[in-house]
Amino acid sequence: MAVPPVTESAPKPSWFTPKRLLTIFCVINMLNYVDRGVIASNGVNGSARTCTDSGICTSGSGIQGEFNMNNFEDGILSSAFMVGLLIASPIFASMAKSHNPFRLIGVGLSVWTFATVGCGFSFNFWSITVFRMLVGVGEASFISLAAPFIDDNAPAAQRMLWLGIFYMCIPTGIAIGYIYGGLVGGYLNWRWAFWGEAILMLPFAVSGFIIKPLQLEGFAPAELKKAFEPIDIVAAEVEDEHVSDGNAGVFVGSEEFNDHKSKKSLLSKGSQKTLNQISGFLKDVKVLLVNKVYVVNVLGYIAYNFVIGAYSYWGPKAGYEIYHMSNADLLFGGITIFSGIVGTIAGGVVLDYMNSSISNAFKLLSGATFVGAIFCFGSFCSTNLYGFIALFTIGELLVLATQGPVNYVCLHSVTPSMRPLSMAMSTVSIHIFGDVPSSPLVGVLQDYINNWRETALILTSILFLASGIWFTGIFFHSVDRFNEDIENEILAIERENLRPLLDGNTAETQE
Repeated sequence: MAVPPVTESAPKPSWFTPKRLLTIFCVINMLNYVDRGVIASNGVNGSARTCTDSGICTSGSGIQGEFNMNNFEDGILSSAFMVGLLIASPIFASMAKSHNPFRLIGVGLSVWTFATVGCGFSFNFWSITVFRMLVGVGEASFISLAAPFIDDNAPAAQRMLWLGIFYMCIPTGIAIGYIYGGLVGGYLNWRWAFWGEAILMLPFAVSGFIIKPLQLEGFAPAELKKAFEPIDIVAAEVEDEHVSDGNAGVFVGSEEFNDHKSKKSLLSKGSQKTLNQISGFLKDVKVLLVNKVYVVNVLGYIAYNFVIGAYSYWGPKAGYEIYHMSNADLLFGGITIFSGIVGTIAGGVVLDYMNSSISNAFKLLSGATFVGAIFCFGSFCSTNLYGFIALFTIGELLVLATQGPVNYVCLHSVTPSMRPLSMAMSTVSIHIFGDVPSSPLVGVLQDYINNWRETALILTSILFLASGIWFTGIFFHSVDRFNEDIENEILAIERENLRPLLDGNTAETQE
């Protein structure tokens, strides 16, 4: 039998235009971060039960009050999604090589929708913690795969602007989540906030399965993957059939033995496939670790995220203690929203104007972070509240302008097929070594120093370290690998190592 012809690449669905894709992905990204704002909002998170010395107790409010959680449990709940995110990100990135990335996003969004519904139906601390972990699992597929899709479809001259718009949805989504969670939790019930999220996300989850999928550069189309199969699997099947036929006369009546052998063969094939996937994943991780440009970029991102994570958690408290702000939450939230929107878009526009390249990205990363660190450092030195507000706003605007360039380096310092894994490992690294440990470590430092001004200054000085790390990246020999035509190379390698399932070569098969 002849092998049916396979097209080199699948055509893009006509329904998708680049701007429509960007709009949809921005809405999804915003919903992801709306959820983070919701879980932290007063209307949803609530307050714990309290009792006076005379024995009079209040019931508390929100999740914390209903499940009678202490502050430690409440802290776990706020970061539980990180567990699922860190575990699932590399898995989804690795699966993109054997499954259509667009469909994987649909799977992730379906898990996210199910998990948010589960949060609304949770009945105690452990049940909602498990669902929060599943929220992270669902978000992992989108975080790993969305940016490469935008990078593929954005106009070459506006690629950084598009990424900037995409990452602008992070602070905007969190701010909307605060407002949405407070309104819904205050007027209805905290559970309705999660159910509302799920309703909004459901159409996007369904569309991931019913719309003809997009192809991601660097990955073979699904049709090609189905048309070929590794030689060892084919050989194993032929060998099983040969042994079975050759010994038919010997094992007459031994059907149980044959069934056992067949099951064992299927099990061995499944195990071999799993081992191959794990081996391929480890090889890809090794490729990232020896990529100096990628490693330097992530190291600077870790130091940067260490400071930003601690700012987001301790900033309002430090501002209240230093400047006696009565509305520290609102003030820091407003500064972050303004700086996040303006700074993120401006960073993308500036890099496009500079002619997007890895070297220019490192220059922008180092320069913006260094100048921004000076303003942030000066803000905490200021004894005047208005001086602090002005300096910190400028400093945070410059610091947040790095979101587009840092992800540009992650995407363009690796081959197209490695982009999902590079984004996943970057996300894992900046959380494990950055914002996750920074908040408790800053708390320990404050307990030791007992001076919020000094603690804030020490924390801010780490931004100079991030700037220095990114500055070294300017001197590395960097090659933008986005334009490498590796897809044809991948297909050629596959044809060398793979054989059609039915090639009609009977003599060779029997041999």
